[in-house]
Amino acid sequence: MARTRKPVVEVRRSQRRRRTVSAYRDGERVVVLIPDRFSRAEETEWVERMLARLEAREERIRRTDDELLTRARRLTGRYLADHAERVRPASVRWVTNQNGRWGSCTPDDGTIRISHRIQEMPDWVIDYVLLHELSHLVVPSHSASFWELVNRYPKAERARGYLEGISAATGVVLGDD
Repeated sequence: MARTRKPVVEVRRSQRRRRTVSAYRDGERVVVLIPDRFSRAEETEWVERMLARLEAREERIRRTDDELLTRARRLTGRYLADHAERVRPASVRWVTNQNGRWGSCTPDDGTIRISHRIQEMPDWVIDYVLLHELSHLVVPSHSASFWELVNRYPKAERARGYLEGISAATGVVLGDD
């Protein structure tokens, strides 16, 4: 197994920063911003913590179409098993050209497209969007029976609220499909 190279870390201390710590990538370097009052031990602890957070975030970004299809199959088995014969997408993939929706489904050919904009969102939000699109393979419209399928997902309401919050915060109004 190949070892990954540890990034060059630049720590910047700020007298104005009181409690918050943040980090970002600047090329090959990781910049960690910490309060000036932090001890060396606190600095070391926070640098490690922020490197782990950046790595986790970047791992989510590297999500693949294959992983998305595996996730779709798992969701189908868990929430749509009684419709499994109809819920067989021809393809499930990430796309970068959906600026007005989180995902879309074409029931006629069984294709599902999920916006790359949600790749960094929590797994339960991605699962909700994916289950929403999978449900369209059973019920193409947004009828009551469609929403009954979607609402089998225990975090459906929470995920809808999360997505509405993102839309409100960014000023970009995105729809379900």
